[in-house]
Amino acid sequence: MTETPTPAPAPVRRRQSGWRRLGRAFLPRASRAQAIVAVLCAMLGFAVVTQVRSTRQNDLSSLRQDDLVRLLDGVTRQADLLEQEATKLRGQQTELESGTDKNKVAQQNAEARASTQGILAGRLPAEGPGIELAVYSPSGTIKASTLFNILEELRNAGAEAIQLGERRITASSYIVDTAGGVIVDGTVLTAPYTYLAIGDTQKISLALEIPGGALATVRALGGSTSLTPSTKVTIDATRAPSAPQYATPRPVDKP
Repeated sequence: MTETPTPAPAPVRRRQSGWRRLGRAFLPRASRAQAIVAVLCAMLGFAVVTQVRSTRQNDLSSLRQDDLVRLLDGVTRQADLLEQEATKLRGQQTELESGTDKNKVAQQNAEARASTQGILAGRLPAEGPGIELAVYSPSGTIKASTLFNILEELRNAGAEAIQLGERRITASSYIVDTAGGVIVDGTVLTAPYTYLAIGDTQKISLALEIPGGALATVRALGGSTSLTPSTKVTIDATRAPSAPQYATPRPVDKP
């Protein structure tokens, strides 16, 4: 009796778990195109770095020894200037932080502000570059309105101090016509009317001589003018400010 041979068992394949198959699905797969792009980017970066280093070296290597010495000397002098400026600023900081110097600086600032306000308010005489203007009215046709227009031209041109005749012009000044002549702040003035103004000489002169402006109006009315720029104009007339009748200082602690 012949026995039938038993067939060999087939190799058992190891079953992969579902989690392992899922992990492999999410693994990045680098394509050939991506690899080429990465190589090109690396080569480009290397070329840029090499070019920058070569340019920097060539900028200095192309200079002569005298040029390098001058360059080094300029850098050294600039560093010295910066150090001197830093020392100066540290000294100013120390002065401001000390009580005595702080009071001194505050007093100087207060005096400077008082001088500025005194000139603008007309309390103090003033001098500086400016113009002298004479307005002639042979037929008496130059009225207060024309003189006021000249005053406005001077103010618009940035005049910091103005005198008309013997009167110091301030923000509260007025010019009116009367039977006896033109009155400026209670004083009667007669022609020629003389203005003194301190400010930018060129700017004031251009503003007064503008076509159709104040001086053109004077000439159209039959009058004449004489404008003289000067590097030093002296205004001696002063005016004591009157005490405010209605206005009072606003308390600081109130909103």
